[in-house]
Amino acid sequence: MNAPPAWRDSVRIVAIDPCATYRRAVREALPNAVIVADHFHVSRLGNKAVTDVRQRVVRETQGRRGRASDPIWAARKRLLRARERLSPQAYEHMIADLTGNDPTGHILIAWTAKEHLRALLATAKTGGQRHDIAHRLDRFYSWCAGPGADIPEIQRLAGTVNAWWPEILAFLLTSVTNAATEGTNHLIKDAARCAFGFRNLENQRRRVRWACTRRQRQTTS
Repeated sequence: MNAPPAWRDSVRIVAIDPCATYRRAVREALPNAVIVADHFHVSRLGNKAVTDVRQRVVRETQGRRGRASDPIWAARKRLLRARERLSPQAYEHMIADLTGNDPTGHILIAWTAKEHLRALLATAKTGGQRHDIAHRLDRFYSWCAGPGADIPEIQRLAGTVNAWWPEILAFLLTSVTNAATEGTNHLIKDAARCAFGFRNLENQRRRVRWACTRRQRQTTS
Protein backbone atom coordinates (compact mmCIF):
# COMPACT_ATOMS: atom_id res chain seq x y z
CA MET A 1 0.00 0.00 0.00
CA ASN A 2 1.48 3.34 -1.10
CA ALA A 3 -0.49 5.53 1.29
CA PRO A 4 1.67 7.33 3.87
CA PRO A 5 1.80 5.83 7.38
CA ALA A 6 0.11 8.89 8.88
CA TRP A 7 -2.91 8.40 6.63
CA ARG A 8 -3.12 4.69 7.39
CA ASP A 9 -2.94 5.34 11.12
CA SER A 10 -5.83 7.79 10.82
CA VAL A 11 -8.19 5.12 9.45
CA ARG A 12 -10.27 3.88 12.38
CA ILE A 13 -13.09 1.80 10.82
CA VAL A 14 -13.29 -0.16 7.57
CA ALA A 15 -16.61 -1.62 6.37
CA ILE A 16 -16.27 -4.62 4.05
CA ASP A 17 -18.23 -7.52 2.60
CA PRO A 18 -17.87 -10.81 4.52
CA CYS A 19 -14.88 -11.97 2.46
CA ALA A 20 -11.82 -13.56 4.08
CA THR A 21 -9.52 -12.10 1.40
CA TYR A 22 -10.75 -8.56 2.09
CA ARG A 23 -10.38 -9.07 5.83
CA ARG A 24 -6.83 -10.35 5.50
CA ALA A 25 -5.86 -7.44 3.23
CA VAL A 26 -7.31 -4.85 5.62
CA ARG A 27 -5.54 -6.40 8.59
CA GLU A 28 -2.21 -6.30 6.76
CA ALA A 29 -2.58 -2.77 5.40
CA LEU A 30 -4.48 -1.17 8.30
CA PRO A 31 -3.63 -3.11 11.45
CA ASN A 32 -5.09 -0.41 13.74
CA ALA A 33 -8.47 -0.21 12.00
CA VAL A 34 -11.65 -1.90 13.26
CA ILE A 35 -13.21 -4.12 10.60
CA VAL A 36 -17.00 -3.95 10.25
CA ALA A 37 -19.05 -6.49 8.31
CA ASP A 38 -21.62 -4.68 6.20
CA HIS A 39 -25.08 -5.67 7.46
CA PHE A 40 -26.62 -5.79 3.98
CA HIS A 41 -24.31 -8.61 2.93
CA VAL A 42 -24.79 -10.44 6.24
CA SER A 43 -28.56 -10.28 5.76
CA ARG A 44 -28.11 -11.53 2.21
CA LEU A 45 -26.40 -14.62 3.61
CA GLY A 46 -29.66 -15.43 5.39
CA ASN A 47 -31.63 -14.97 2.18
CA LYS A 48 -29.20 -17.21 0.33
CA ALA A 49 -29.64 -19.94 2.94
CA VAL A 50 -33.44 -19.77 2.47
CA THR A 51 -33.08 -19.99 -1.32
CA ASP A 52 -30.66 -22.91 -1.09
CA VAL A 53 -33.00 -24.82 1.22
CA ARG A 54 -36.00 -24.13 -1.01
CA GLN A 55 -34.21 -25.34 -4.13
CA ARG A 56 -32.92 -28.47 -2.37
CA VAL A 57 -36.34 -29.37 -0.96
CA VAL A 58 -37.96 -29.05 -4.39
CA ARG A 59 -35.30 -31.25 -6.00
CA GLU A 60 -35.62 -33.89 -3.28
CA THR A 61 -39.42 -33.98 -3.17
CA GLN A 62 -40.25 -33.33 -6.85
CA GLY A 63 -37.16 -34.74 -8.54
CA ARG A 64 -36.81 -31.60 -10.64
CA ARG A 65 -36.42 -27.85 -10.51
CA GLY A 66 -39.24 -25.61 -9.38
CA ARG A 67 -41.94 -24.60 -11.82
CA ALA A 68 -44.34 -21.67 -11.95
CA SER A 69 -47.17 -24.01 -11.00
CA ASP A 70 -45.48 -25.04 -7.76
CA PRO A 71 -46.75 -23.21 -4.64
CA ILE A 72 -43.26 -23.28 -3.13
CA TRP A 73 -41.79 -21.64 -6.22
CA ALA A 74 -44.58 -19.05 -6.21
CA ALA A 75 -43.70 -18.15 -2.60
CA ARG A 76 -40.01 -17.55 -3.34
CA LYS A 77 -40.26 -13.74 -3.23
CA ARG A 78 -42.30 -13.73 -0.03
CA LEU A 79 -39.62 -15.88 1.60
CA LEU A 80 -36.99 -13.21 0.91
CA ARG A 81 -39.15 -10.30 2.02
CA ALA A 82 -38.85 -8.93 5.53
CA ARG A 83 -41.52 -10.17 7.93
CA GLU A 84 -42.71 -6.65 8.75
CA ARG A 85 -43.19 -5.94 5.04
CA LEU A 86 -45.56 -8.85 4.57
CA SER A 87 -49.25 -8.11 4.88
CA PRO A 88 -51.25 -10.44 7.15
CA GLN A 89 -52.82 -12.05 4.08
CA ALA A 90 -49.44 -12.57 2.35
CA TYR A 91 -47.96 -14.04 5.53
CA GLU A 92 -50.84 -16.46 6.02
CA HIS A 93 -50.70 -17.44 2.36
CA MET A 94 -46.96 -18.13 2.58
CA ILE A 95 -47.31 -20.25 5.73
CA ALA A 96 -50.17 -22.22 4.16
CA ASP A 97 -48.14 -22.91 1.01
CA LEU A 98 -45.13 -24.10 3.00
CA THR A 99 -47.15 -26.18 5.45
CA GLY A 100 -49.09 -27.96 2.71
CA ASN A 101 -46.29 -28.47 0.18
CA ASP A 102 -43.08 -28.93 2.18
CA PRO A 103 -43.22 -32.28 4.01
CA THR A 104 -39.76 -31.70 5.51
CA GLY A 105 -40.59 -28.32 7.08
CA HIS A 106 -37.06 -27.18 6.27
CA ILE A 107 -38.07 -24.09 4.30
CA LEU A 108 -40.08 -22.59 7.16
CA ILE A 109 -37.22 -23.37 9.57
CA ALA A 110 -34.75 -21.63 7.26
CA TRP A 111 -37.06 -18.63 6.91
CA THR A 112 -37.34 -18.33 10.69
CA ALA A 113 -33.54 -18.52 11.03
CA LYS A 114 -33.24 -15.71 8.50
CA GLU A 115 -35.68 -13.58 10.50
CA HIS A 116 -33.75 -14.24 13.74
CA LEU A 117 -30.60 -13.04 11.97
CA ARG A 118 -32.40 -9.90 10.78
CA ALA A 119 -33.62 -9.26 14.32
CA LEU A 120 -30.03 -9.53 15.53
CA LEU A 121 -28.83 -7.01 12.95
CA ALA A 122 -31.71 -4.68 13.81
CA THR A 123 -30.28 -4.14 17.30
CA ALA A 124 -27.90 -1.62 15.71
CA LYS A 125 -30.90 0.71 15.22
CA THR A 126 -31.66 0.64 18.94
CA GLY A 127 -28.18 1.67 20.02
CA GLY A 128 -26.46 -1.71 20.09
CA GLN A 129 -27.28 -2.54 23.70
CA ARG A 130 -25.20 -5.48 24.91
CA HIS A 131 -28.05 -7.30 26.63
CA ASP A 132 -30.25 -6.93 23.54
CA ILE A 133 -27.47 -8.23 21.27
CA ALA A 134 -26.82 -11.19 23.56
CA HIS A 135 -30.53 -12.06 23.67
CA ARG A 136 -30.96 -11.94 19.89
CA LEU A 137 -27.74 -13.85 19.27
CA ASP A 138 -28.82 -16.57 21.69
CA ARG A 139 -32.19 -16.91 19.93
CA PHE A 140 -30.48 -17.22 16.54
CA TYR A 141 -28.00 -19.87 17.69
CA SER A 142 -30.65 -21.75 19.68
CA TRP A 143 -32.86 -21.96 16.60
CA CYS A 144 -29.97 -23.13 14.42
CA ALA A 145 -28.95 -25.74 17.00
CA GLY A 146 -32.55 -26.84 17.61
CA PRO A 147 -34.96 -27.12 14.67
CA GLY A 148 -32.17 -26.31 12.21
CA ALA A 149 -29.67 -28.84 13.54
CA ASP A 150 -30.25 -31.28 10.64
CA ILE A 151 -30.28 -28.65 7.88
CA PRO A 152 -26.80 -28.19 6.35
CA GLU A 153 -27.59 -24.76 4.93
CA ILE A 154 -28.59 -23.47 8.37
CA GLN A 155 -25.47 -24.94 9.95
CA ARG A 156 -23.35 -23.26 7.29
CA LEU A 157 -25.09 -19.94 8.00
CA ALA A 158 -24.50 -20.28 11.75
CA GLY A 159 -20.85 -21.16 11.10
CA THR A 160 -20.41 -18.05 8.94
CA VAL A 161 -21.98 -15.82 11.59
CA ASN A 162 -19.68 -17.36 14.20
CA ALA A 163 -16.59 -16.88 12.02
CA TRP A 164 -17.48 -13.23 11.39
CA TRP A 165 -18.92 -12.42 14.79
CA PRO A 166 -16.23 -9.85 15.81
CA GLU A 167 -16.90 -7.91 12.61
CA ILE A 168 -20.69 -8.25 12.95
CA LEU A 169 -20.51 -7.09 16.56
CA ALA A 170 -18.47 -4.10 15.41
CA PHE A 171 -21.33 -3.14 13.10
CA LEU A 172 -23.92 -3.55 15.85
CA LEU A 173 -21.91 -1.22 18.10
CA THR A 174 -20.96 1.40 15.48
CA SER A 175 -23.73 1.14 12.82
CA VAL A 176 -21.07 1.85 10.18
CA THR A 177 -21.97 0.57 6.73
CA ASN A 178 -20.61 0.88 3.20
CA ALA A 179 -24.08 1.38 1.72
CA ALA A 180 -23.10 4.74 0.18
CA THR A 181 -20.11 3.18 -1.56
CA GLU A 182 -22.23 0.28 -2.81
CA GLY A 183 -24.82 2.70 -4.12
CA THR A 184 -22.22 4.75 -6.00
CA ASN A 185 -20.71 1.60 -7.47
CA HIS A 186 -24.17 0.55 -8.64
CA LEU A 187 -24.68 3.89 -10.38
CA ILE A 188 -21.31 3.56 -12.13
CA LYS A 189 -22.20 0.11 -13.43
CA ASP A 190 -25.62 1.31 -14.55
CA ALA A 191 -24.07 4.19 -16.50
CA ALA A 192 -21.78 1.81 -18.38
CA ARG A 193 -24.59 -0.69 -18.94
CA CYS A 194 -27.00 1.92 -20.34
CA ALA A 195 -24.30 3.17 -22.72
CA PHE A 196 -23.45 -0.38 -23.81
CA GLY A 197 -19.84 0.37 -22.89
CA PHE A 198 -17.56 3.34 -23.53
CA ARG A 199 -14.77 3.70 -26.04
CA ASN A 200 -13.80 7.17 -24.87
CA LEU A 201 -12.49 7.38 -21.30
CA GLU A 202 -13.34 11.07 -20.95
CA ASN A 203 -16.94 10.45 -22.01
CA GLN A 204 -17.17 7.66 -19.45
CA ARG A 205 -15.91 9.94 -16.69
CA ARG A 206 -18.43 12.63 -17.60
CA ARG A 207 -21.32 10.18 -17.77
CA VAL A 208 -20.40 8.62 -14.42
CA ARG A 209 -19.96 12.02 -12.78
CA TRP A 210 -23.35 13.12 -14.10
CA ALA A 211 -25.05 9.95 -12.79
CA CYS A 212 -23.43 10.10 -9.35
CA THR A 213 -24.07 13.79 -8.64
CA ARG A 214 -27.71 14.07 -9.65
CA ARG A 215 -28.82 14.55 -6.04
CA GLN A 216 -26.38 17.43 -5.51
CA ARG A 217 -27.33 19.24 -8.72
CA GLN A 218 -30.10 21.78 -8.60
CA THR A 219 -32.58 21.99 -11.42
CA THR A 220 -32.28 25.25 -13.31
CA SER A 221 -34.75 26.76 -15.72
